[in-house]
Amino acid sequence: MNVQPPITPFQNGQSFPDKCLRIPVTSIQYCCLTLILLMLFTGCQSETESVKSSPNNAKEGTQVSSSEEGVAPVFQDVWPEQKLDFTYRNGREAGELAILETIGGGTAIFDYDRDGEQDLFFPGGGTFENKSTRGYPSVLLRHRGDFQYEDRTVPAGMDLAAFYSNGCAVGDYDNDGFPDLLVTGYGGSVLWKNLGDGTFEEVSVDAGVRDCFMGTSAGWGDLNGDGLLDLYLTQYADWSFENHPPCELTPGVPDVCSPHSFTGMKDRVFFSKGDGTFYDATEEAGLVPEGKGLGVLLADLDNDADLDVYVCNDTVENYLYLNDGKGKLEEVGIINGAAVDDGATPNGSMGVDIMDYNQDGLPDLWVANYEKEAFALYRNDGDAQFLHVSNDTGVTSIGTLFVGFGTACADFDLDGDEDVMVANGHVAYYSTHSPFRQKPLYLENRDGRFLQREFSGDSYLGQAHTGRGLAVSDLNQDGKLDVVISNFYDPPAILKNETESAGSWVAVRLVGIQSNRDAVGARLVLHTSAGDQVRQVKGGGSYLSANDLLVHWGVPEGVSIDSLNVYWPSGIQQTLKTVNQREVNLILEPTP
Repeated sequence: MNVQPPITPFQNGQSFPDKCLRIPVTSIQYCCLTLILLMLFTGCQSETESVKSSPNNAKEGTQVSSSEEGVAPVFQDVWPEQKLDFTYRNGREAGELAILETIGGGTAIFDYDRDGEQDLFFPGGGTFENKSTRGYPSVLLRHRGDFQYEDRTVPAGMDLAAFYSNGCAVGDYDNDGFPDLLVTGYGGSVLWKNLGDGTFEEVSVDAGVRDCFMGTSAGWGDLNGDGLLDLYLTQYADWSFENHPPCELTPGVPDVCSPHSFTGMKDRVFFSKGDGTFYDATEEAGLVPEGKGLGVLLADLDNDADLDVYVCNDTVENYLYLNDGKGKLEEVGIINGAAVDDGATPNGSMGVDIMDYNQDGLPDLWVANYEKEAFALYRNDGDAQFLHVSNDTGVTSIGTLFVGFGTACADFDLDGDEDVMVANGHVAYYSTHSPFRQKPLYLENRDGRFLQREFSGDSYLGQAHTGRGLAVSDLNQDGKLDVVISNFYDPPAILKNETESAGSWVAVRLVGIQSNRDAVGARLVLHTSAGDQVRQVKGGGSYLSANDLLVHWGVPEGVSIDSLNVYWPSGIQQTLKTVNQREVNLILEPTP
C-alpha cells in the first residue's frame, strides 16, 4: 500500500514560487553552409569544425573554439569561495595499489531540509591499514542560497565512517516527502533515513539493505509497479586482500590491476515491502551473474510505461534489462544492440545517461568509456532496439585519450537540444597512453552531431582533473543548469552556469500520489512550435551520483509552448495547456 503524507496544496500545473532571473538576450545563429564547407575541406566524416590541439588532447580530437558560431558555454567554479576543507581520498598513500582505489567517489544533489535550496553530499572514501580497509567521513553541505554552502555533517548526524565509501543515490523510499540517501562502498551500504528535522538516522540493517560486497552505483525506482521505490545496486569485482595480485600496466612499474584480473560480482535488487524495509529480490527479478557494474540507469527505454534498467559493466558486455511491468527483468543487451560497441567488443563503461539527441521522441543511450575506446551513443530505433552511432554523430572525433566517468545529458545552453558533459580521469597511475589527470568534456549538440568545445586554460573546464562523479541541478534557480563534480585528491567543483543565451526555459517538479512520490519513471513531452521535446524522471544515471530530479527544457528564442503531457508511472496521463516559463512548475499527480 502506498501511503502518502499530506502535501502542500499546490494545484495541478500551478508554479512553485522559486526565484527567477531574466536571461540576457543574445543572438543564436548556426551557419549550416559554413559547417558543410568545413566538412568538405577537411575530408573527414567525424570532423565538422576546426581542429585544435590541447595539452590533454595533443594528437587527436575535434574542438570548437569559443569564438566560433554558437553560444559559448561559460562555467565558473565557485568551490574555492566556500572555504571548505574536503577532498575525496582513495588511500593511494598506503601503497597497496588496489583496484578499489580506482573507483573514486560520487556526489548527490538534493534538498534534504525542504527549504527550496538544493544541498550537496559527497562520500568520503577510505584507506588501507593492516590489510583491511578503513572509511573516511562523508560530508553534507547545506545550501544557504546564492552558491553559499555550510558543512552540516555533524548536526545532521551523518559523521559516520562505517566503511570505504564510493557512491550515493537519493530516493524518498518511504514516501514521506523527505529525500533519503543510500551510500555504497566496499563491504556494505548505509541507508540514511531523513527524519524531516534536518537530521538522518542510519537504518540499513533494519531496512535490509546493508549486505553488499563492493557496491558502486545505485538507482531508486518502482520496478514492480506497486507505487514504492525499489533499489538496484551495482557491484564491481571480487577484489580482496586474499585476492590481490601484483600487476604492471607499464613494464617494470607496479600499478593497480586491470579489471580483467578479477571476476565480476552479481548486482543486487531490493524490493520494497511498503513498511520501510526491503527484501532481496535479485533472483526474483532475474538478474544475470558476474557483471562488473559501475554505472546504472533506470528509465523507460521502450516506452511501455515501466522502468527498464541499463548497467555499465567494465570490460564485459553491458546489460539491458527490459521490464515486464511486474519487476521481472529480461536481459537483452546483445540482441538489442546495447551491450558492445560497433566492432562487437565490450568496453570499459562507467558513466551513463539518456537523451533524445535526434529529437525523434525515443530515449537514446549515452555511455562514457575507457581510453582507446569510443564513447558510445546508442540510437534508439524503437522498442529499445539500439544502434551504435558514435562515428556517424561526431562523437569519435574527441579521440581515444579520455577515461570517462560521471556524465550528464542536458540543455546547458537553452537552445532546445541536449548537450553532454563528462568528468574524466585515469585509473592507472602510470599509463603510457594518456595522462592521469584529464580535462572534462563538453560536447555541444548541433542538429544531432556533437562537437567538442574548447575552454581557456584559466577555467575549470580548461584544466585537467581527477574526475569521477558528476551531477546536475539549477542551483540558483535562474534556469541554467549547473554542474557538481567529485574528484579524488582534488577538491570538488561547483560549476555555476554563466552562459549567455537568448533561450528561455521550462522546469517541472513532479509529486507522485498514486505513483512513487519522486515520480521516477514519469515521461514528459513538451509540445512546442519547433517540435516535441521529451524528458524522463530517471533513477540512477551518471556515475556513483544522484542528479536533482528537476525536469528541465531549454526553449529557443522565438519558440512558443503549446502544452505539456505527463505520463505518470501509475498509468495516469495528464495534459497541461498552460506551462509557465522561467520558473519551476510544481505538478501533483491527479487522482483517478
